Amino acid sequence: MDDHQLAEPAATPATTLAAAPATATAAPPFLPFALPDIGEEEIAAVVECLRSGWVTTGPTARRFEAAFRDYLGADVQAISVNSATAGLHLALESLGIGPGDEVIVPTLTFTATAEVVRYLGAQPVLVDVDAVTLNMDPRAVEAAITPRTRAIVPVHYAGMACDMDALLALARRHELRVVEDAAHAFPTRYRGRLVGTLESDITVFSFYANKTMTTGEGGMVVVRDPELARRIRLMRLHGISQDAFDRYVSKTPAWFYEVVAAGFKYNLTDIAAAIGIEQLKKIDRFLEQRQRLAARYDEALAGLPLVLPPRPEGDSTHAWHLYVVRLREDAALQRDELIVRLSELGIGTSVHFIPLHRQPYWRDNCVSAPERFPVAEAAFGAMLTLPLYTRMTDASQERVIHALHELLPC
Repeated sequence: MDDHQLAEPAATPATTLAAAPATATAAPPFLPFALPDIGEEEIAAVVECLRSGWVTTGPTARRFEAAFRDYLGADVQAISVNSATAGLHLALESLGIGPGDEVIVPTLTFTATAEVVRYLGAQPVLVDVDAVTLNMDPRAVEAAITPRTRAIVPVHYAGMACDMDALLALARRHELRVVEDAAHAFPTRYRGRLVGTLESDITVFSFYANKTMTTGEGGMVVVRDPELARRIRLMRLHGISQDAFDRYVSKTPAWFYEVVAAGFKYNLTDIAAAIGIEQLKKIDRFLEQRQRLAARYDEALAGLPLVLPPRPEGDSTHAWHLYVVRLREDAALQRDELIVRLSELGIGTSVHFIPLHRQPYWRDNCVSAPERFPVAEAAFGAMLTLPLYTRMTDASQERVIHALHELLPC
């Protein structure tokens, strides 16, 4: 991501303006496409954690897990991890995915969705996406199922839920497991229910720096099955039979433990969890602001040669992690040129994503002929992600809107 700045750029001080020559025109500050929204509450929580003497996985991580579970309000367990990539790896490992198995993933996603399949010696099978939502196309999934298929990994692209009814029905019919990659989708609702409370086996959220809430790096695995939860917790920290925090706070000698599996080092620190607790308290406000900004874009850009993001139907909602537009064929500029021109105006954008079938590793290790992915191919050539984050001011958004109207005349 292009988030090299950590705060919405401040206005130039009046004293600086007064000292500048009358003829000089200061360039506007660079506007990144994403920024975390960190307040004094998060800073104070981290300081308190540092002073507590417990900075790795401990009581704060447990409080974060409990708060996240309570926010979902369902009969689930929440297990914190140091990244959504780690969470996806643990999820598939807990389901017994291994060599010889196939796992279906969309080509329009970040590489982590597929790479965790390779960690386990299994084979990712790439499929195309829906032309409207850019989410995994259930028809493409059905066509890709073979006797070796073990699981489906839907990605809720940009913050809008996949067609989970269709995908879950496919999974039931073919006896497949479902792991939702919900890195973009907190707090997204699908038919009135929060993602994380549906009938999939496991859901994995991301708290990376540009997500709807952040812990810097981090993620959360949400699962109902207690046996899957037990396995994920075990493998999260070296396959050790007894939690380190429980051993260290025990009032009686508790030094003994057993390594019962070759696990991983995927735990979330208390420092990160302290940030997460405070971010979670603000998530409804964050969502409201993202929805407001998305609605302003919808209205202001409606007349331009752009395909705007789809709106969810009924009682489904969009998390608006990303605001992705696509240039129509009659646009005055091609996508790459538009990105350059916007950058020259001090406006950062990004592209989500370069499809996996175009990446050298996946091109060489998957069935990845471009003609198999016509929707993702067409979308990739036309898409760009506009700035949208909760600290974005109306004035900053107006800069983006004005620039697009200047560069893409109707």
